[in-house]
Amino acid sequence: MLEVGQSAPGFQLADDQNNTINLTDFRGHPLVFYFFPRADTPG
Repeated sequence: MLEVGQSAPGFQLADDQNNTINLTDFRGHPLVFYFFPRADTPG
């Protein structure tokens, strides 16, 4: 569990066009994550 102000660990995800995005690509820039369930799935 991260504490407030602690840096996030490095990770990568696929975007909506299946391109790999790395957290390090945004170093030094504000970043907001929004997670939501895939369409037509419970969540």
